[in-house]
Amino acid sequence: MAGTHEVLNQAGEPPDYDAFGRDAALGSAVAVFGAGWALADLTRCGERIGSGLVRARAYEANRYTPELRGFDRFGNRIDQVAYHPAWHELMGMIRADGYHALAWTAGQPGAQVARAAVAYLWGQGEPGVCCPQAMTYASFAALRHAPEVMARFRAGILSSGYDPRPVPPGEKLALSVGMAMTEKQGGSDLRQTQTVARPLGGRWAITGHKWFFSVPASDLFLTLARTGAGVSCFLAQGWRDDGARNGVMIQRLKEKCGNRSNASAEVEFDGLEAVMIGEDGRGIPTIIEMAHLTRLECAIGAAALMRHATSLAVFHATRRRAFQRALVDQPVMRAVLADMALEAEAALWLAMRAAAAVDAAGTEATEAALARVIVPVAKYWNGKRAPGLVAEALECHGGNGFIEEHPIARLYREAPLNGLWEGAGTIICLDVLRALGRTTGAGEALMAALAPGRGVDRALDEMIAAIGAAVGAPVDEARARGLVEQIALALSATLMVVHAPMVAEAFIRARIGGRGLAYGALPPDVPLGDILRRAAIIPTD
Repeated sequence: MAGTHEVLNQAGEPPDYDAFGRDAALGSAVAVFGAGWALADLTRCGERIGSGLVRARAYEANRYTPELRGFDRFGNRIDQVAYHPAWHELMGMIRADGYHALAWTAGQPGAQVARAAVAYLWGQGEPGVCCPQAMTYASFAALRHAPEVMARFRAGILSSGYDPRPVPPGEKLALSVGMAMTEKQGGSDLRQTQTVARPLGGRWAITGHKWFFSVPASDLFLTLARTGAGVSCFLAQGWRDDGARNGVMIQRLKEKCGNRSNASAEVEFDGLEAVMIGEDGRGIPTIIEMAHLTRLECAIGAAALMRHATSLAVFHATRRRAFQRALVDQPVMRAVLADMALEAEAALWLAMRAAAAVDAAGTEATEAALARVIVPVAKYWNGKRAPGLVAEALECHGGNGFIEEHPIARLYREAPLNGLWEGAGTIICLDVLRALGRTTGAGEALMAALAPGRGVDRALDEMIAAIGAAVGAPVDEARARGLVEQIALALSATLMVVHAPMVAEAFIRARIGGRGLAYGALPPDVPLGDILRRAAIIPTD
């Protein structure tokens, strides 16, 4: 059959490229938010992410998904998860790049920004391996409430190595940390936790279930259980010091829409041995400190998917021809791609500004107050915008994008995840209202962050004024989503006015000054070529 035709007019595989060096917006964000010292590390990471090797391993890890090994061949219950070798190879790479540790080991301002940039790059490589490393990174927010526990496990958690063996933490040099909070009856309402903990000679024995246990192969994991004082936070080992599985019975692995390379499980705890983290009865506030960082991760991850999808669409359009012209030279397609590029860049700036606020929160009260608002705002808005943009990118590929061999299909299944992980949209918007109402100085910090956007465009001025009026008014939960959307758009526009003026006007005119509802319905005279050149992973002309 090979002699029947010649294969023409297919885009083919992208060449290896530097995903950091080819991203002008990311390079600017790293510089302006104080992480320029990390350029060498980010370049190495970018070259890895843009390689054909990572693309191949990501495909394999999603094609050959994790399997539950409940029993060994002799009938002993082992409750282990088996992964394809591609997963383990990717896990070794991502830990070597410091995804989980850079924020805590760099020891200088901008560490959170540098780590966010690594997360943004790896979100374009394989999001599945990002999940366990994101929780390992964020676990520090909870573990700081238990200094002795932190001291015991700190070196293993921060290690740049990777050790997948199912053995006790004390036998390993590299440790991963997971999270198991959600139960069947409660969802995001953690106050409904039914799992119980009883004292066990200075430790605790936990019995109950978890509906979602992220990464059940974790060496350590944080969970919630009810004591006599209320819902409390605990840290458990996956395997006890004697080598036995620590009371974790995996019922089944979730067959998820996306994020398929990564295992999530339904589990039961039967005498799970654990130590308490933080104050008895104050487990939800303790674990929420970890969730604040994983919500930042959702904002970064959604922005990364948007960047990756846009890059794939632009690459395809430069290589595919129709009606005697490359797709990228067709006026309608050109407008669609430029519109997507604007959206992806705005998502990047919003996520990186949130990382910068988290970075400075320990020393600057205003930044701490802003972080409490901007993290859930970025999580909500980027999570909401990613699925539509990825769907548009898939459509740019035509039928080629609708088959599982193409990475855009995998991105399409992945796209909703960041909108629902760590709280779906409504929960997050209510959290923004709570932050504005209860965090001292949050409203003032938000309006100060928006101040540089004033005087640039009338529509933006009106939006900022409306936000100011809403911040100072009584809480109206029915308006929560509308207000958060306004904050996200105004912050994105302001950040681009200050740091990316070459595309700021186009974004304001497209998103704030009135626009159509579909990608490509841009105002006239928007510099499409300049926007596309800025977004392309390789030159478009």
